[in-house]
Amino acid sequence: MEAILHGFILALGLILPLGVQNVFIFNQGATQTRFSHALPAIITASICDTILITLAVTGVSVIVLSFKILQNLLWVAGFFFLAYMGWVMWRTSPELKGEQQDNRFSGMRQITFAASVSLLNPHAIMDTIGVIGTSSLAYAGAQKWVFTMACIVVSWIWFFSLAIAGRKVGKLASGGMLLKRLNQISAIIIWGMAVYMAYQLISVYFQQV
Repeated sequence: MEAILHGFILALGLILPLGVQNVFIFNQGATQTRFSHALPAIITASICDTILITLAVTGVSVIVLSFKILQNLLWVAGFFFLAYMGWVMWRTSPELKGEQQDNRFSGMRQITFAASVSLLNPHAIMDTIGVIGTSSLAYAGAQKWVFTMACIVVSWIWFFSLAIAGRKVGKLASGGMLLKRLNQISAIIIWGMAVYMAYQLISVYFQQV
């Protein structure tokens, strides 16, 4: 029970703050005409979190990220992808005309974006390694996997709940203009994170020089 509560509270604390994943999943829940159309983004983000948590607990991610060049490449790739993603979301303008899907993210595009914001997000990876990976060291055997599963279950529940909340907001939007504004707000948040990522990369560079 202790391992379950620990994993639940820890994962919830990590996933609650506003992040690129959360913004994207909420946005898809709000802008898709049906909840089922947002499932590719929800499931992809949940699977990616499951992979990151598992790698953190088993220690594989620590070994991989012990190489500075890989860390720096991750920061660079993350910055450019977020800048591009913000541009795409800014230009996306959902039209509410029955079941029309003009300019909405297709299933494949959702999968690509959700996987990228999960796996090319240095902050999410560092948090997973530093917090969940380190905390898992307090457990061994079955308890460690109970702790791991608790973290994973929280992640899945959270992304589904976030998309449902977005869906509720989307239903309140009687016209496409409100959804367009929601996309633009999401784009600004994502660009802000990209700028912060660039700042972090520059700071690391000057520390190494």
